[in-house]
Amino acid sequence: MKKIFLGISVILTGILLSACGSVDNLSNDTNSSGSSKAKTQLTGQTNTGYYQGVIKNGRYQTSKSRGVSVQQESNQFNIKGFENGLLNISKKQFSTKKYIFQEGQYLSTKRVEAWLERKSKSNPSGLNPKQSKSTNPNTRTPVYLSQIDEQDFMTQNGKSLSLQGMTIGLAINSVDYYKKTQYGPTYETHISNAQVNKEGKKIAGQVLQRLRQNKKLKNIPIVIALYKQASDDSLVGGNFFAYATNNSGANTISKWTKVKQKNYVFPLQSNKKGPSQNDEDSFDNFKSQVQTFFPNLSGVTAQAQYTDGSLTGMNIDITTQFYSQTEIISFTQYIQSAAQKYLPANAPIDITVQSTEGIQSFLSRKTNEKKFSAHIFNSY
Repeated sequence: MKKIFLGISVILTGILLSACGSVDNLSNDTNSSGSSKAKTQLTGQTNTGYYQGVIKNGRYQTSKSRGVSVQQESNQFNIKGFENGLLNISKKQFSTKKYIFQEGQYLSTKRVEAWLERKSKSNPSGLNPKQSKSTNPNTRTPVYLSQIDEQDFMTQNGKSLSLQGMTIGLAINSVDYYKKTQYGPTYETHISNAQVNKEGKKIAGQVLQRLRQNKKLKNIPIVIALYKQASDDSLVGGNFFAYATNNSGANTISKWTKVKQKNYVFPLQSNKKGPSQNDEDSFDNFKSQVQTFFPNLSGVTAQAQYTDGSLTGMNIDITTQFYSQTEIISFTQYIQSAAQKYLPANAPIDITVQSTEGIQSFLSRKTNEKKFSAHIFNSY
């Protein structure tokens, strides 16, 4: 029985609203029905790396289907990686300087739910294959499609906004979890990379044809991106492996662009090999230095993302047992020095220091910057 995971849109709303700069007052009919005009504002833009968002009648335009999935997602890294990665792919086609971002307004929750179901007599629109009679993990037909995400891109003309493009993300399972009986144990069907690629592209073609049946989507560019989900026990999310840019009017996919992206957890497990020994050594040296000088640590781990074999980002989590504010200050200052000395250069790196009490400090360095900026969280 399908469960629905609903993402917390309020958090995103708060983030966007807090970033508001100058706001344009627009009168437009950008809602999908087009039946009435609404007072529309833009969130403003903190920097050119982010899109402006759409606010209607004082409320942020949340997605109509965001967070709908085949099953309750137990790996939150998949959700974050899927949404963030999809936004990065969108930026390749829709420049943040020219386009305005709007959460998906054309795929309703009901429609996405139906598409994510298995195909059956009662649900002919299901994009997942019909239920097989076999319940054997090696012979049953798995559920391939797990999530669908829609992103809309607008342009401003005078006082109105118009839809000029769309990106659709399709998350494909690498492992399908299922039960033979309602309250029985959970079984796994592993899906090969070749099958993930084949089924993902097949489903993408069907989605494009369905989108083109909507008159408002017939003559806009539509980007469709494929994401391979990580297993539930993975400490990192999955990765995008292909996307296709379909120009105005095209209802079949003629060309795919490969995405060579992979995520790793540092320190690596003994039976795994990473793409860069230098990066592994750099992290190990940083970890060793931090743990030597400040022994009250529960763990130092990192998520690292590589694109085309090169490090494109690293998120480091340090869990402490510090409760004294002076300890936190001293520790953060030491981390800042050690990070600049030991961690890989020329890649964006975020470092979060936290305990059971919450986040204590945060350090960050952007691409091509030499120094880490730091913020220590205080209370009054």
